[in-house]
Order: sequence, then C-alpha cells, then structure tokens
Amino acid sequence: MQNSAAATSRPGYGRLLRTRGAWTFLLPGFAARQPFAMLTLSIVLLVQHTTGSYGAAGAVAAVTGVSMALFAPCNGRLADRYGQRAVLVPGVVVHASAGLGLTALALAGAPLWALFAAAVPTGASVPQIGPMVRARWGVILKNPRLMTTAAAFESVTDELTFVVGPLLATALCTAVDPAAGLVAEASLTLIGGLLFATQKRTQPAVGVDGGARVEHGSALRVPGVRVLIVTFLGIGSVFGGMQVSLAAFTQSIGEPGLNGVLYGIFATGNMLSGIACGAIAWKITPQRRLVLGYTALALTASALWTAHSALLLAGLGLLAGMCIAPALITGYTIVEELVPAGARTEAFTWLTGAVALGQAAAVTLAGQLEDRLWTGAGFLVPMGGTVLTLVTLLALRSRLVPGPRGRTVARGVGHRTPLAVD
Repeated sequence: MQNSAAATSRPGYGRLLRTRGAWTFLLPGFAARQPFAMLTLSIVLLVQHTTGSYGAAGAVAAVTGVSMALFAPCNGRLADRYGQRAVLVPGVVVHASAGLGLTALALAGAPLWALFAAAVPTGASVPQIGPMVRARWGVILKNPRLMTTAAAFESVTDELTFVVGPLLATALCTAVDPAAGLVAEASLTLIGGLLFATQKRTQPAVGVDGGARVEHGSALRVPGVRVLIVTFLGIGSVFGGMQVSLAAFTQSIGEPGLNGVLYGIFATGNMLSGIACGAIAWKITPQRRLVLGYTALALTASALWTAHSALLLAGLGLLAGMCIAPALITGYTIVEELVPAGARTEAFTWLTGAVALGQAAAVTLAGQLEDRLWTGAGFLVPMGGTVLTLVTLLALRSRLVPGPRGRTVARGVGHRTPLAVD
C-alpha cells in the first residue's frame, strides 16, 4: 500500500534522499568524482609550471580528455558485463599510478612526447563514477517517477563537482606545490573509488533483471543512444566554447578577473534549472521536453556572439546555463526507457564521453577563432554546435521513442514492469 501511495504522490528530493541505501554510495561517490573536475586543471598548472608553456600544458590536458572520452564507454560496458566492483578496483589503482607517473615525469623535465604517453593511460582509466551512481539509482528506486528527480540530482551534483574541484586544484597548486593538485587527484580517486566499490548491495546485478531477458550487446546498437550522443556532443560545444570565449572576452576589456564570475553565473544557471527540473512533476514526455529544451539552448547559444558588454554576456550566459541542465537530465531519463539494463552503464558513459569530446573539440576550435578572427568569435562554436545538433535531433527524434513491441527489457534496474524497445 505504501508503494502505491508513493507512486501517486509528487516525487521530490526529500523522498529521493530518504531512499534506503542511497547515502551509502552517494557520499563516497561524491568524493570519488571530485578528481574528474580536478584532473584537467591540475595537469595544466603543473605542466605549465615545468615547461613554461600554456600550449604544451593544454596539449597534454587535451590528450587526457580525448583518451577519457574514447575509453569511457569501454569501461562502462565492462562494468555492465562483469560488475562495477570488478572494473572499478583495478581501474582506480591504474589511474592513481598513471597520474602519479605523469606527475613524476613532469617534475623530472621529461620531453613532451613522454608526457603525452603518460596522459593516455591517465585519461583512459578515469573512473566513471557518475554513470555508475546513475545506474545504482535504478537498482534502489522502486518508484519510476523518481528517476527524473534522480537524474536532476546527479546533474546538480556534477555541477557542484565542477565548482569545488577546480577551486581545490587551484588552491593546492598555487598555495602548496604545483604537483599537489595531481597528487590529491590520485589520492581521492583511489580512496573514494575503493570506498564506493565496497558498496556491493546497491551495485547493479550482472546478467539478472527480474526474469526479463537482458542482453550484453553494446548500447550503440540502440538507435536512440546514437542520437543522444550527437545531442550531448552539442552540449559539450557550449561548455568548451564558453570556457575559451569568456576568457578572451574578459581579457579584451581589461578585466580578466571577471572570467571566473561570468563562468560562475553560467554554472549557477545550470544548477538552478537542474534543481527545478527535478522538482517538477512533468506532464509531457521526455522526448518532447528534449526537443523543446534543446531549441531554447540553440536560440540562446546563437545570441552569445552578439554580446558586447559584460552585463549582457552575464545575462545570456545565465540563460544558456539554464537551458543545459534540462537537456542533460532529459537525455539520461530517455536512456532509462531505451537501453536494456545490461548495457545502461555503458550508455551513460557514452553520453558523458560525448560531452567531454565535444568540449575538447570546442576548446580547440574556439581558440583558433579567437586568435584568427575577432574577440568573441569563439562564441560561434556554441552556436554552430547546438544548431547543427538541433537539426539532427529534429530529423531523428522518432528514434528516441521506444519502438514497436518486440523483445522486452526492464524499464529500470530493479523495476519489474517490462517495456518494449527496438
């Protein structure tokens, strides 16, 4: 009777956080995902200190980011097949070792090619804590309406991570030692990751889903996942384009200190809309929400390059940030409908990897535009990325809807109602 009453009442963060077993993975998960936001900046600050070149530092950080984006789906697929613990324990050991190795090479003045070589395993072994946490919500939530709230909560947590992580990395590298950021990143990864791995009760089961047939094929075999990957690439273009273009804009007006303020306003918009998105009891389908939200994002991103004052740019940045979180949250919600339980962690890592890859490409392209054209030209990257993605989304939106009846899989890990998928 209690479950029935819960299902008909409005979902909220209070009920989500009161779910039995949630805090056992949320706390270690938050600690373990901090390094994700510390890694790039820690590498930049250390390599710039040892080489004197921001170009070299950015290149090493880019190699790490691309390596992470390419290997993240593989790590997710292995977690789906063999269990999160089996992948996470050796993974965090490898990542900590690789990060400390990269630190030692940088301090020893190793050539750039050696730093590139060390950056590959460092990025490839980044633990995919965020996708693993999202998969665990599917295990413990009995009310499927709470999945949107859980997706919103995870989006807000990710944003908080990207506020705390860079601040921690900067403080350690500037006040303690240039290598302190990477050392702390490796330590948090190892300790937080191992604590997270010990929480076996909330780990998704391997090969079992309440009697429903679970397949271990790649998540890419689901057409909707490929559409969502393109969608998240466009979101990554906004993050990357904003980072470079805001720095160039504030430098051009002689107020480089405003860079952090403007990006903070952008991130605040993202967090606020994420909180609101999870608190609303939506009446429209997630597929329609994604199209509407992405249209708003494309329109807002298309106006960024027209801003000629810090105040106007702050307002547009706030609006752009407010449009991102609903798109991210809705995308993760759609994954719950489309992807079999046995491939869901992999699907989540494809999406997070797509954001990272889109961000890396946008940083490079926006930097070239800022150097070669006019100040603010880098804002053309978020415009182009979101508009092209919106066209793709509109053309292929039918693939985001569960297909005609055929084989069935569980709607969510731990939720027993079958749902037809492609």
